[in-house]
Amino acid sequence: MIGIRQKLILGFSGLLVMVAVMGVLTIRQIDSLGGAIDIILRQNYRSVVACQKMKESLEQIDRGVLLTFAGHYDEGMHAIRLHENNFRNALQIELGNITLPGEHQKAMRIRELFMEYSRVIDQVTNPSLDLSLRQNRYFMTLLPLFQEIKQFSSQVLEMNQANMNRANDNARQMAASAHNTMLAAILFCAVIALLFSFQAHRWILMPIKKLIASAEEISRGNLDLVLDTSSKDEIGQLSRSFNDMAATLRKVRKTDMDTLLRTRSATQEVFKALPVPIALLDQNGGIEVSTETAEEYFGLKPGVNVRDLGHEWIAELLQNNDAQEYGGDTRENKRYIQHFAGGRECFFLPQAVPVPAGTALILRDVTQIIEQLELKRSVIATVSHQLRTPLTSLRMSIYLLLEERIGSLNSKQEELLNAASEESERLSHIIDDLLDLNRIESGKAHLNIQPASPFCLATEGVDPFTSEARDKRVNLVNTVREGVPEVMADRERIRHVFANLLSNALRFTLPDGSITISACEDKDTVIFSVANSGEGIASEHMEHLFEQFYRVPGQEEESGIGLGLSIVKEIVEAHGGTVGVESDPKTGSVFHFTLPVFSPSRA
Repeated sequence: MIGIRQKLILGFSGLLVMVAVMGVLTIRQIDSLGGAIDIILRQNYRSVVACQKMKESLEQIDRGVLLTFAGHYDEGMHAIRLHENNFRNALQIELGNITLPGEHQKAMRIRELFMEYSRVIDQVTNPSLDLSLRQNRYFMTLLPLFQEIKQFSSQVLEMNQANMNRANDNARQMAASAHNTMLAAILFCAVIALLFSFQAHRWILMPIKKLIASAEEISRGNLDLVLDTSSKDEIGQLSRSFNDMAATLRKVRKTDMDTLLRTRSATQEVFKALPVPIALLDQNGGIEVSTETAEEYFGLKPGVNVRDLGHEWIAELLQNNDAQEYGGDTRENKRYIQHFAGGRECFFLPQAVPVPAGTALILRDVTQIIEQLELKRSVIATVSHQLRTPLTSLRMSIYLLLEERIGSLNSKQEELLNAASEESERLSHIIDDLLDLNRIESGKAHLNIQPASPFCLATEGVDPFTSEARDKRVNLVNTVREGVPEVMADRERIRHVFANLLSNALRFTLPDGSITISACEDKDTVIFSVANSGEGIASEHMEHLFEQFYRVPGQEEESGIGLGLSIVKEIVEAHGGTVGVESDPKTGSVFHFTLPVFSPSRA
């Protein structure tokens, strides 16, 4: 019995021999043709390019001279010096690539003329000479030299182009010969391949087609089909295996169908009773199953297509195939769906989760979260505003007493009033921080985002702390250089960010320590870092540092109430950046934040 393996070996051995013959012929012809093409590229192409560059540079030099006459002296001299250098480089390439008789004499003549041309340019562009005298010298001397150099460059160019054309003709003749040889070899191989294809069709393809047709019937669910097993080769063995597989599948299908019906019925009942609005969609947006709350609140009934319900947020959410939440709130990059149920305003956060052959639409009830957030904002804003007026009066009263406008003070009274003044200032800063944080979170803080230099931002942030660092014997170093790309930033807000980070760094850096400010580009962002030496932050506090009102245990009361870093986080995220911290209890901490690099599209 001759199996498929032996048949394929027999056929492909012949094809292998033909491929080897074709390969040898092709390599020989390509080598010959490559040699001819190499002559064109190696011998003449560099000279052609060099002559073209000389002509272009010469024209640009002449243009620069005319610009000096027209009153654009600096621009003209810049063009002259630039293209003089370009001309000399191109001439040097030509002198090092002499391949034709007479080419060397013409290249040397170009060199001599250009040396004279450069000398005359220095006279013509001399600003101390009268303009009319310079113009006369240009037309009498410089222009004829320009034309003569250009003429010799054109002659060298034409010589090399003519030689390239001759070499190209030789290459074409060789290519035509190779074409005829390869065509004959291809025709011969095609005849042999046709003979093999005929035999392969009779030995292999016809039995496989019958097997494919039978397998397609089985794939459509016709498990009662029995395949022909009369063939004695591997096709026959495969057909018998298919028949055994179909018999096993018939038994499994009956068992699985019964189990699936029971499981689906139980799942649907449990799914409907879930309190969260959930709907399972097919690939076309049709609702297969949904909870009672989804059906009651949003009309997501089984059998209905979600695109027919008129909910724009569903269409927008389904456009993204990833598991993503919808839209963007000003604080958490999420948009909530408002719905009134039972006379109560509710908010839901929709989420599309890809599942096999469809999408799960989940609407999480976030009403309590939003109510708490709004209550917090309202309380902070109200309390802060209510405290500001009496605090202002208190500060004014303390100021008047310290100025002794009402009466003189003894040393104890002055000491108490100074302490009260410091505490009132601290309370004023706390209220300002609360109001700033509330404005940023609620989206009412206006950001004047413009292109800004990281060097300027870092300098403006560091300058106010130079004196304080000197007093505390802390080495404050700004390593940001002017070469860092511009970023999109609100300068005033970024100064606030630096102020918070640097004040914290100074507070926790011991005398003779150091604080280093740096910036570097990372893809489409710039990373700013504020690193300080000394005792770092314990790992258990790292994840809470940017939370509101969180203070690392052991700090002094004067260090604040834990709003500075949360304000930093809100400002940076409002710019589209991120903020983070790295710390080692032995070496110190590094706070870093990112800002997007400026580009016209972002602007």
